[in-house]
Amino acid sequence: MTHTTKTPVQQLCDTLHLTAQEVQTLKVDGNSPFPLKISNDFFAQIQPKQPNDPLLKQILPLQIEHQVAKGFSQDPVSDLTFNPTPSLIHKYHGRVLLIASPKCDIHCRYCFRRHFPYSEQSNTRHWQKALAYIQQDKSIHEVILSGGDPMSLTEKSLVSLIQKIEAIPHVKTLRIHSRTPVISPSTAPANTFLEWATQTRLNKVLVVHCNHANELSHQTETLFLRYKVAGFHLLNQSVLLKGVNDQVEALETLSHALFKQGVLPYYLNQLDRVQGAAHFEVTDDTAIKLHTQLRERLPGYLLPKLVQDLQQATYKSPLISSSI
Repeated sequence: MTHTTKTPVQQLCDTLHLTAQEVQTLKVDGNSPFPLKISNDFFAQIQPKQPNDPLLKQILPLQIEHQVAKGFSQDPVSDLTFNPTPSLIHKYHGRVLLIASPKCDIHCRYCFRRHFPYSEQSNTRHWQKALAYIQQDKSIHEVILSGGDPMSLTEKSLVSLIQKIEAIPHVKTLRIHSRTPVISPSTAPANTFLEWATQTRLNKVLVVHCNHANELSHQTETLFLRYKVAGFHLLNQSVLLKGVNDQVEALETLSHALFKQGVLPYYLNQLDRVQGAAHFEVTDDTAIKLHTQLRERLPGYLLPKLVQDLQQATYKSPLISSSI
């Protein structure tokens, strides 16, 4: 008698009690080259028996991802065009982005770096050259840690890297972009990291990535409070995703939920046009209409900026109606 070993995707669907018919209708892909990856904390927030759960949609590999979409690319924001040295992206005036880690705690299906050549770009051996570049350019006042996810580093490695940045006198602000505090708060850096944070001379900004209010929990609230007490300015950026948060009610609820946990909405990003994610795209007209409706419902401090990251633009571009 032969036994068929189930793929992690099949195991996930079974655990969530999705029926065979629901799995077939979804056209799940059990062998994606961009494989399923999910944290325990994020999994706990997914509602079982709900094939259209907004959290499940963000992490479940589908066959449609293999379709080549016109206008979509493997480098949708031109990371590799603004890449003076491995692991460093210098696209914005006064700011550089350092790819601190190739790893994430989760694989978001719409990730704009799902095709990024991490093996060539992101390694601790690249840090020295990147830091030397920052040291030589005194116009750089802010360093942004990204990835992958910088908080997937060990706490020791993360703090070591940050201290090297802190030693560069003209750097005034450290910004960390991370999904870890939202999708894996139980493993997010806290102890040694927060000891550094309470003593540093740097301005500290943490931009988390939350797309739906269901991603938030008591754990995230507790962690955000610890970061806030340590002096971090807490902001959130979301990606507008078809079938996940493309309803004004979902976006309004998210802004209120974030604020309740001490985080201010910052950006609502139009989808970066990366190959494999075209099924998540919301039209520009729909995005603008949603944002207008959101403006009517929220006070200004809870309204995220609606933006898009154009390939050659050296700034985040506001998304506005072409008829204006």
